[in-house]
Amino acid sequence: MSRADESTTISRGAWIALVAALLGWMFDGLEMGLFPMLARPALNDLLGPSGKQDVGLWMGIMFAVFLVGAATGGVVFGWLGDRIGRVRAMTLSVLTYSVFMGLCGVSSSVHQMFVFRFVSALGMGGEWSLGVALVMEIWPNRTRGVMAGLIGAAANVGFLVIGVVGLGLSQVIGSLQAGLIDLGLSQAWVSYLVADTSGGPTGWRLLLLFGAAPALLTFFIRLVVPESQRWLKAKAEAATSHWAGSDMLAIVVGGTGPLGIIYLWSQDFSVAQRISGTLIALAVAVVGYTFPVLRYLQRSQAAAVSLPHSHWSATISRMLLGACLSGVPLIGTWASIQNAPSWADQLVERSYHGAPPETTAAARSAARSWTQIAYALGAIAGTIVAALMGDRLGRRLTYALLCIGSLVSLLAFFQLNTTYGTSFLAGVFVAGGLTASFYGWLPLYLPELFPTSVRATCQGFSYNFGRILAAIGALQTGYLMKDVFHEDYARACSLMSLAYVAGLAVIWFAPETRGQPLPD
Repeated sequence: MSRADESTTISRGAWIALVAALLGWMFDGLEMGLFPMLARPALNDLLGPSGKQDVGLWMGIMFAVFLVGAATGGVVFGWLGDRIGRVRAMTLSVLTYSVFMGLCGVSSSVHQMFVFRFVSALGMGGEWSLGVALVMEIWPNRTRGVMAGLIGAAANVGFLVIGVVGLGLSQVIGSLQAGLIDLGLSQAWVSYLVADTSGGPTGWRLLLLFGAAPALLTFFIRLVVPESQRWLKAKAEAATSHWAGSDMLAIVVGGTGPLGIIYLWSQDFSVAQRISGTLIALAVAVVGYTFPVLRYLQRSQAAAVSLPHSHWSATISRMLLGACLSGVPLIGTWASIQNAPSWADQLVERSYHGAPPETTAAARSAARSWTQIAYALGAIAGTIVAALMGDRLGRRLTYALLCIGSLVSLLAFFQLNTTYGTSFLAGVFVAGGLTASFYGWLPLYLPELFPTSVRATCQGFSYNFGRILAAIGALQTGYLMKDVFHEDYARACSLMSLAYVAGLAVIWFAPETRGQPLPD
């Protein structure tokens, strides 16, 4: 048992680390919440009138490239966190995702946004795994349930903030245009920053530029956040010296697999070619992303400082199991409920058919923002409750109950709503709370599967490889929207919500870790 668990006093450094991590996760949520809310106006603008029929497909592609980037970043920055320390690696990850999210706001084409969104996601995927490792290692074992709930809630506070900002922006967009002109910007630049070609101003570029704000957090992290004592102990015992930079090439090769999946599903290949290519690409990703861990374990065994050979297969199998447990809720999120703001936008656009463009644009913007706010409020409550349930009922039973609740709530939301209104927002609140609850459960469970010397890399792989599975799911939604259901969000998202059935089967292969200390 660690010294932190022998005392009831929480150190000042632990509180500082928690604040920094919570801010990082909050900004993660802010960044993740930006695009779902702005996707339709941004893609309408970038694709132009002639590309309107491809908006649903490109939404799936943009969701997928974010998820692939986050998966790759989780392994890359997790590797850095195990090699150079949690704090230094987290500083680099926050700087990466904030700067490139801001660059998305000046994209002149969907292809530019694709690249910027991918690089931004690299940093975001790394920040999650590093922040979880840091907090769980610094805080006592007895607090893990509360910490996990706060982790999940913090990201959804970011969702809430961006929803409120978007709502406020829709109310003041006219005054903002005048203010920018008064500052000396030309009318052309003001129109570029606040308008889209689909009719009326939206301000999506300004909101994405606002996404660069978390860069300021890097100075706070680097200057005042203490390093994990568990990691420092592992470093003193030479357990961190067996990570090799040359192994990073395998991650680069592994990353080509999921990028290839995006290409397969965005082009006119046959279904057989897409499925076979996807399976091959997944195999490439698994081998590439796990190779650095395998090489680390080989070197550690040779030096007799870390895991024995008997634990190799257990470590790799737990990484793959964690990826499946993460992939189920991530598919449910990104292939289903994350489309709620865009669905609200579509429903309002149809109901305002024939109205003046300015009126329609304001109503659509407000609908997207209120949908985001309703989702975030439900998610904040859901993540905290799920983490506490995991401590009380056990990890496996809690996960199973969350799968059932998520499936039922999503089917009810997408099948029982045909217009935007109060019942729509109530459905978003309930479905958002249940589907997001896993993001309180995952930071509770994943750190319990791995020892300190490989924790950041292995849990980074587990959580973020689940995002590759989610990317495939998001691409299926885009495919269904364009080629099968013809822009019908309700039918496409209802079908993708069936992913939770797989979770009900997978969870019973996972070990129960309730009541056990965090592995050293």
